[in-house]
Amino acid sequence: MPKTVCLLNDSFPPAIDGVANAVVNYARIIQGELGRAVVAVPEYPGVVDDYPFPVFRYRSLDTTRLVGYRAGYPFSVRTLEALKETAPDIIHSHCPIMSNAMARTLREQLDVPVVFTYHTKFDIDIRNAISGQHLQQAAIRLLADNISASDEVWVVSRGAGENLRSLGYQGDYVVMENGVDFPRGRVGEDRVLALREELGIPPDLPVYLFVGRMMWYKGIRVILDALARRRAQGARFRMLLVGDGMERDEMEDYAKELGLADCCTFTGAERDRERLRACFCLADLFLFPSTFDTNGIVVREAAACGLGSALVAGSCAAEGVTDGTDAFLIEENAESLAALLERVGEDRTAMRAVGQGAMERLYLSWEDSVRRAWERYGVVAENYKRGLSGRNLEWSDELYNVMSDLWQGVELARDMRSTHRRRMEQRRRRRNA
Repeated sequence: MPKTVCLLNDSFPPAIDGVANAVVNYARIIQGELGRAVVAVPEYPGVVDDYPFPVFRYRSLDTTRLVGYRAGYPFSVRTLEALKETAPDIIHSHCPIMSNAMARTLREQLDVPVVFTYHTKFDIDIRNAISGQHLQQAAIRLLADNISASDEVWVVSRGAGENLRSLGYQGDYVVMENGVDFPRGRVGEDRVLALREELGIPPDLPVYLFVGRMMWYKGIRVILDALARRRAQGARFRMLLVGDGMERDEMEDYAKELGLADCCTFTGAERDRERLRACFCLADLFLFPSTFDTNGIVVREAAACGLGSALVAGSCAAEGVTDGTDAFLIEENAESLAALLERVGEDRTAMRAVGQGAMERLYLSWEDSVRRAWERYGVVAENYKRGLSGRNLEWSDELYNVMSDLWQGVELARDMRSTHRRRMEQRRRRRNA
C-alpha cells in the first residue's frame, strides 16, 4: 500500500468548485486516517493555507475570467524539487491540463505511477474558452493525449467515461465516485428557522434551491423559464440560487426580465459549510437540470440533508436514481420542469418522502469514497511495478520530457538573472551609501 500521495489540481480554495472540494477531502482523509497527503496547486494572491496537510503553491496566471480559476506553471523547479523531497508513492492529478503536465514531469523524476481523475466535461469548457473549430479540436486532442499518458484513469460516473471516450480517449477507466463532507442528517430546526427569517421567506411558501457555479450550461435557464411558467399560473414559491460565476449578472438580469426578481434570491458563493447545509435543509426541492455535470456532488449533498432533487433523465447526475423514489426525473426543458413543479405543487409530504429516499439510497460519505480510492492506489502501485501500466502514447513522453527540460532550463536562467540583478543592485546601494 502507498504511504504518501501527491494530489494535484488547478482549482483549490479560495476557488470554490466540486473538484477543489474533492481534493481538499482526499487530502484531509488520507492525512488524518490512512497515510500522508501533499497537495500542489497554483498560487493565489494573499492566500494563507491552514490545513492539516502541506500545500505547495507554484507560480500562476490569472485566468479566472476565462476558465474560473488560475492556471499554474507546471514546470516550476522549486515546486518539483520540494515535491520530490516528500517522496510520494502515488501522484494523483485531478485536472488534465497543467496539473497533469506537472504529474508527468514529477513521474519521470520519481518513477512512480500517475492516477488521473476525470471530473468535468472539459470539451465544453474548451469550446467556451477557445474560438474556432480547428483550434478547439486541436485542444481536445491534446487533452485526450495528456490523459492517455496517465498510468490509470478514473472517472466519477459512467457518463463521465462516455464523455471521455467521445474526446478520443481509448484506454480503460475505473469508476470512482465522489462523496460528500456533509454528515447524514438535517441541521437543527432552529438554524433553519433563523435562515428562513433572515431571507424573509414565509413558512407557507415552498422553497426551491440550486447550488453551483453560475454558468448557463448548468441548466439555470431551464429553471428560470420553468419558474416563470409557474408564476404565470399563479404559483407562489421562493427560489434560492447559491453560487457565483461569470454569468451571474446575466442570470439576475434575465430573472428580472421574467418578472421573478421578488421570488428569486441570488446569494453568491457560500463558503460556510454549515450555513450551506442549512440552505439544503430549508429547501423543499433541489433543482438541478444540468447535463454538464459528470457526477453532481451537490445532489449527494442534498441527499445528505434529506432533500430530493429534480434531475434530467439520462444525465450523469441521475445515474442510479429511481424516479419518484429518491429523485424526480424530467426532460431537459422548462416545460417538463414546470409540469413537475405543478404536480408536486405544495405537497411537502411527497417531496420529503423522496428526500428521505435520497438520504437512504444516494448518500456517500467522503470517508467511504476515499477509502475505496486508497485501496485502488495499492492496485495501481502493484501494476506499475509489474509493468502493467495502462499508459499509452509512450512516444509522446520523450518529446514531453524535452519540453519539460527546456522550460525548467528557462526558469533556472530567469532565476539566475534575477539573482544577478538583485546582487548588482545591492552593490550599487552599498557604493552609494
